[in-house]
Amino acid sequence: MSLPVTAADVASTEARIRPFIRRTPLLEIDGAAFGHDAPVSMKLEFLQHAGSFKPRGAFANLVGADIPAAGVTAASGGNHGAAVAYAARRLGAPARIFVPEISSPAKIAKIRGYGAEAVVQGARYADALALCEAYMAETGARAVHAYDSRATIAGQGTVGLEWEEDLARAGAVALDTVLVAVGGGGLIAGIAAFFGERVRVVGVEPEGSRALHAALAAGRPVDVEVNSLAADSLGAKSAGALVVEIARARVDHVALVADEAIAAAQRRLWDAFRIAAEPGGATAFAALASGAYAPRKGERVGVLACGGNVDLDKLAALVR
Repeated sequence: MSLPVTAADVASTEARIRPFIRRTPLLEIDGAAFGHDAPVSMKLEFLQHAGSFKPRGAFANLVGADIPAAGVTAASGGNHGAAVAYAARRLGAPARIFVPEISSPAKIAKIRGYGAEAVVQGARYADALALCEAYMAETGARAVHAYDSRATIAGQGTVGLEWEEDLARAGAVALDTVLVAVGGGGLIAGIAAFFGERVRVVGVEPEGSRALHAALAAGRPVDVEVNSLAADSLGAKSAGALVVEIARARVDHVALVADEAIAAAQRRLWDAFRIAAEPGGATAFAALASGAYAPRKGERVGVLACGGNVDLDKLAALVR
């Protein structure tokens, strides 16, 4: 079956964007903490430039591209916008980023800190996307889609390539399963496209923001209501069409977690590892910690900690 993005696409993208991204480390943790008999591999992707995995897709779209005088634009819950702003600054281009009103002040400040203009308007990501598309049509600015483009998906898939390579270099056991948080789905689509049938890929979504879960049930992208603690990063109204095509072929299933489990995962990541994760960045871990995903005996599980752009005051209150 031919898919929109292949492992070869991911590998060629990785070679192209390598000078611009940070190779993020792995942390091996004792599975006994989760009642599991095998170690768990956690990839610390929140240590990426701009605080999340998103620069991979941003650079995949922009490196070598013809960028017009109007620069680049994007719609984002926050992390994608920060990544595009960071990439635009590295490449010497202006950027205007559209973010919804639910975006955290920390993410908006990061966008502006990278020199981009942040337009805060609209209740949800879909509203920001409509404004972004209108701006692109008016000015000719180059848009960078947060999740549903081949370049974005291939860029995000480089997370999986690094993970596999670094485990092999360390002489560690290869992964059986990876848990990946899902918003619009570019990250899980890229990882699933890279791993193919070698590794079981499981999505994790909040119960109140289940775009991919609904799409897989319907066999196509469908609109969902968004109401979750993690909505500023996992709040897509619908999964992308390319994402769903890849996910139907390569994603095993999507596990759902309650907001309470996500908050508990944030606390546990801080208490056990001093990891300050935003809600979306803790969502994959929440599936393992809450039992929403229960590994089989001896299963080698990987958990992707994908974002660290957390409001520290809110995290402090949560930990207390």
